[in-house]
Amino acid sequence: MLRTTMKENRARLNLKQEELANLVGVRRETIGNLEKGRYNPSLKLAMDIAKVFGRPVEEIFFFEED
Repeated sequence: MLRTTMKENRARLNLKQEELANLVGVRRETIGNLEKGRYNPSLKLAMDIAKVFGRPVEEIFFFEED
């Protein structure tokens, strides 16, 4: 299962979901769904999010066994 540290990274930068969404060009609902594991990002979106956080994409999105 794909896991994410988006929420923790958003908190570190004091960003709201809507602010992150605006920075990467998606709707706020998309960010919420990503954080809840309901949606897997495209490679471009994952890389855009990692760039905002200043982290490698592997630190933001990673796979865990169920």
